[in-house]
Amino acid sequence: MFLDKIALILAIIGGLNWGSIGIFGFDLVAFLFGGSTSALSRIIYTLVGIAAVWCISLLFRDTTAGEKT
Repeated sequence: MFLDKIALILAIIGGLNWGSIGIFGFDLVAFLFGGSTSALSRIIYTLVGIAAVWCISLLFRDTTAGEKT
């Protein structure tokens, strides 16, 4: 569950960054970490992408198995 929360936070950060690009034409990750081609920005983009792929698994998990009735 801890990894799920980290992945969700990273996916939200990525979504907010894409929203700022779409609305304002401003890439916050590139601004903070030295441009979109810098090594650190590319690491952030990669982590956000991996987190988004991880979050796909959340759609297919059975969350009712552990619930008490």
